Order: sequence, then C-alpha cells, then structure tokens
Amino acid sequence: MSPLPETQPAPEDGQGFGPQLRALRLSRKLSIRQLAELSGVTHPFISMVERGRSSPSVSSLKRILDCLGVTLSDFFSGSHEPAERRESRPIFYRADELVELADGNSLSYRQVGAHLHGAAMMILHERYAPGADTGPDPYRHEAEEGGVVVEGRLEMTVDGEVRILETGDAYYFDSRLPHRMRNPFEDVCVVVSAVSPPTF
Repeated sequence: MSPLPETQPAPEDGQGFGPQLRALRLSRKLSIRQLAELSGVTHPFISMVERGRSSPSVSSLKRILDCLGVTLSDFFSGSHEPAERRESRPIFYRADELVELADGNSLSYRQVGAHLHGAAMMILHERYAPGADTGPDPYRHEAEEGGVVVEGRLEMTVDGEVRILETGDAYYFDSRLPHRMRNPFEDVCVVVSAVSPPTF
C-alpha cells in the first residue's frame, strides 16, 4: 500500500471532491476499510480524502475509482446523470467550459465535453506545473492514448521505459501498459492528448 506519498496539496477550497467520493463509496455499500483493501490504498488516506484534508494523486484516485466502477472522466463530469440528459453534446467549447479532472493547480487535466457516456474518445488539455506528477505508482486502463507536447518538457514512463519529451514531441501507446507522467523541470509543460475509448 502507498498512502500519503501519493498525495497532492489539498484543494484551496478545503472540500474538493471528498463528499462526492464518500457518496459514491456509500452508494456501492462499501466501508472505508473495504475500499482500502480493494484499491490497495490505506483506509486513513481514503478517510482524509473524503474529509477534504488531502487530495490524491491521479494514480491513487484512479485506483480508488476503478474499484468503484467509475472513470475519472465520469467522476468529475457528473456522468451519473440520467442518460437522456447526456444524449446530445455541444460541438464547440469555450476554454472555461472544459471539465477539470485533476487538482487544477500543480496538475490540470481539462476534458473537452462534460459527459462522455457513449463517446469513442476523450480529448484533454493537460498542464503540468514544475514538480507535478501523476503519482509514484504507474496506472493503466483499457484504451489507447496519444498526445503532443505543445510547451515545455515532460518525463514519461511507459512499461518501465523512461523518455524525456521536448516541445513538439509526441507519444502513442496502449494504455494497458503501466504509465506515469511527471514534470521534474523548471518550466510548465502543456500537452494535448486523446484517449480512446474514454476509460481514463
């Protein structure tokens, strides 16, 4: 188990998504200890997240949500709404209409479209502040993904292979391979990526 090292700073609003995570866990009739056993994340850490005292890294939140049967995309965009409210999607999106899937501070994953139920892909505008990291434990999901670094540099690890991507470099791989992204550099890194299907 790897609890606190997988944290990011708690959200500035002091609450974040803790209550939403707690409601989702209770809807699955799981105790904190049961969810901890399933996800491999300690129960004190899950309790801290639910109370808004800590914000998990992308990798640890993904492990928790996988056990609850929910993707990061669905969790942050509220895709538990009735299907009839999600059938039609806009074609165009202003910058302030993108859905934040991370802490929005050190790490930002802004998704194009609020509800991806039934969609074939997801598109992300990613921003990694200096020191940002998806977490020490690589994660995986059933998809393919690719992206282009449009600003700065990014360190990517895919299936144990580490590569530094410069501005203009790109990647495309099977997301079932364990992967991790981080920015150990002094400048912000921006990536535009796509995941198909949207299982992230």
